[in-house]
Amino acid sequence: MRILYIDCDTLRHDHLGCYGYGRDTSPNIDSLAEEGVRFDHCYVSDAPCLPSRSSLFTGRFGIHTGVVNHGGEAADPFIAGYPTREFRMGRNRLPWMARLKEAGLYTVSVSPYAERHSAWWFYEGFREMHNPGKGGQERADEINPIALDWIRRNAKQDNWFLHVNYWDPHRPYRIPAEYGNPFEGEPIPEWYTEEIRKRHYASYGPRSAQDAPGAPYKSRFPREPDNIASMDDYRKWIDGYDVGIRFMDDHIGELLKELEKQGVMDDLVVIVSADHAENQGELNIYGDHHTADNGTSHVPLIVRWPGLASPRVDTGLYYQTDLSATVTELVGGECSPDWDGRSFAEAFRAGESAPRDHLVVSQCAWSCQRTVRFDDTMMIRTYHDGLKDFPPYMLFDVEADPHETRDLADEKPDVVARAVKLLEDWHAEMMATSAEGVDPLWTVMREGGPYHVRQMLAPYCERLRATGRAHHAEALEARHGTRQS
Repeated sequence: MRILYIDCDTLRHDHLGCYGYGRDTSPNIDSLAEEGVRFDHCYVSDAPCLPSRSSLFTGRFGIHTGVVNHGGEAADPFIAGYPTREFRMGRNRLPWMARLKEAGLYTVSVSPYAERHSAWWFYEGFREMHNPGKGGQERADEINPIALDWIRRNAKQDNWFLHVNYWDPHRPYRIPAEYGNPFEGEPIPEWYTEEIRKRHYASYGPRSAQDAPGAPYKSRFPREPDNIASMDDYRKWIDGYDVGIRFMDDHIGELLKELEKQGVMDDLVVIVSADHAENQGELNIYGDHHTADNGTSHVPLIVRWPGLASPRVDTGLYYQTDLSATVTELVGGECSPDWDGRSFAEAFRAGESAPRDHLVVSQCAWSCQRTVRFDDTMMIRTYHDGLKDFPPYMLFDVEADPHETRDLADEKPDVVARAVKLLEDWHAEMMATSAEGVDPLWTVMREGGPYHVRQMLAPYCERLRATGRAHHAEALEARHGTRQS
């Protein structure tokens, strides 16, 4: 048994050819999808990066691990305490890699993730850990030499799991100029219109890591515009993102070519997914992952498993965390009793779907939101708006309107009420099974809100006033008070 897990930071499913994207961003990923199972509705339980990988690799949701933020108390796991924390951690909570190791797999990671987020618990269960050393600023051409060296030395051995983590789609868009732009002049996503751009620009301004409605931001990266002040800027922005995907895909192709050379592709399991996706204009957020919405939480999942699964498409709803339990069971391992991930191994073997009835996904690093995904619907409950103009409840038909251009909450109060009941029931279940009895979302709220917007209210309101948006500044101050939250 050999497994390659390709972990693509900040990768949208709908910017891949195998999911219907018009640009040729992903020929190598597409070829894997043709040979495997493509999951159309996979969502991370907790976004963005630190909480997401925490959930996948521990098998548990953020509300149970305590990891939901990018800083503060809720950026670290709950202290287990006695009797769970004995000389070694109790078996009920053994993470994914520890369970695969027990099942006989030699577990290896090529990733800067643990150092980037001081998430040293991530290494539990890995036999080898290769840190490229740049804290997530590595390009694929800096990841591949490490991964290829390991493959050349070890591919023909049996029973290994290799985790390779790419960061190229993540901002800043830093692919070298000599790579060029394969998408020069190609159409941009047609959902995005000048009307949407103007509406965004006239409100709070395009929101991204620049956090700059008219602020004096100057990008150091030629592939990024300074702001989204025109449709040409948006085109440049999307080109920058898509070039990152294509650059990464080229290097995925290098790995696959070497694995073919080593003679192991015929029985190699290859999994492709992402820690979260990326809003590219949805909810007035550009090139970042601030929300628990369809843009940020919906990720690709492709599983190529020769001899076990024939090529097909699974349209059911799944947590990405379900993958941990499923792979563990498929390799003959034992799932940890405390895992929230639910194995769909039996259905996978049978070529069938075993979806969840509904999902609850969360975000506490840029805003505080919990979202219910069911039927064709996504209801977003906002507790802290992350200094944006989000109302307490938003409702979208994400099948008809995947880019969330029309909020239906006022038109469909009955659907909102149904979603709120699902959220309340989920929360009651999660708290009833919480050993700590603490909801980390409220830890974040008590600390002053999401890590990335703390101390930002005053300077952001100052920028709004300086660019003629005083009424927006007053609205923010009314919601959050004048304290530095």
